[in-house]
Amino acid sequence: MSSSLRQWFARVLVLTQLINGALCWGKEGHYTVCKIAESYFEEETVAAVKKLLPKSADGDLASVCSWPDEIKHHWQWRWTSPLHYVDTPDYRCNYEYCRDCHDTHKNQDRCVTGAIFNYTMQLMSASENSDTIVHYNLTEALMFLSHFIGDIHQPLHVGFLGDEGGNTITVRWYRRKTNLHHVWDNMIIESALKTYYNKSLPLMIEALQANLTNDWSNDVPLWESCQLNQTACPNP
Repeated sequence: MSSSLRQWFARVLVLTQLINGALCWGKEGHYTVCKIAESYFEEETVAAVKKLLPKSADGDLASVCSWPDEIKHHWQWRWTSPLHYVDTPDYRCNYEYCRDCHDTHKNQDRCVTGAIFNYTMQLMSASENSDTIVHYNLTEALMFLSHFIGDIHQPLHVGFLGDEGGNTITVRWYRRKTNLHHVWDNMIIESALKTYYNKSLPLMIEALQANLTNDWSNDVPLWESCQLNQTACPNP
């Protein structure tokens, strides 16, 4: 099981890096990331994932990839809210785990990178030994990890403290007044679906899969890091 889930994690990570510029991460975005990742699963991985999915998923990982968003406002799950993002000091062109991975009360490891590490370790340490399953809820670990891998590749889930990841930046998306974070999370993909894909999510997923194979993969060597681009993080 550990080997299969490790393969799954690697595939989702690569796919989210490639799709990053094209999607935002509302419900449709998370569904799309997981649906595309599923298409690359080997038989062993499919079996391992299905074994962990809740019955309500009917064997479809993508159907539960937005679950962490759906439950985070319920009182018993409010502790998960800080796990969806990580903020860095304004205009710092770097991320430091010990400095940045904490919640608003300065509790360490309470951020999206801490959550990814935690749930990855839970899944990778899992085996057929029932004692491991007693210690961890591997179904929840799988659903959280699937979601957080998507979140960390949404640019404003890794943003500045000063504007709360774009939540305090007011913008207009066509005629609607909203904030920049919401535009990324929902409105870009909603507009793309309407404009280019006749509101068909399967059609959009098919187009993305074609781009992953034929176009975007060739661009990876051209992508720059912050250190290589002096204008990536300009002074205020």
